[in-house]
Order: sequence, then structure tokens, then C-alpha cells
Amino acid sequence: MTRKQKLITAYFAVGILFALYGWMFGVHSSKSFAYNLGQGVFWPVTVFPSLGPVIGGIILVVFIALLLLLF
Repeated sequence: MTRKQKLITAYFAVGILFALYGWMFGVHSSKSFAYNLGQGVFWPVTVFPSLGPVIGGIILVVFIALLLLLF
């Protein structure tokens, strides 16, 4: 495995563990596993709340750039 594959595998392994913990013991344990899996995929945003606005800003800039390129 390359380093990139190892990093992606580790990221998703932590995400699945995060989802399992949230589904069984977390604040959102009453929600479905799919909801917690969605949070698990974006676990850095939950663990580091300051990343949320940064990621939101990046998505907004990419979306505006795509609109400008398409129209």
C-alpha cells in the first residue's frame, strides 16, 4: 500500500470508530447509524469545531468558482 492509501484507510477507520461510538454512547445515540456515520466521515469538524467555517468557506469558494467557469 502506498502512503496515500494508508492515510485514507486510517481516516475512514477513525471515522467508522467515531460513528460507532456516537451511535452507541454519544449524544446522538437516539439517531440512526447512518446519521452517525455521516458525522463520522466528517469527524475532524466535530473534534475540531473551528474547522467547520474553514471547510464551509472552501466549499463556497469552489462553488462560486464553478459557477463563474460554467456561465
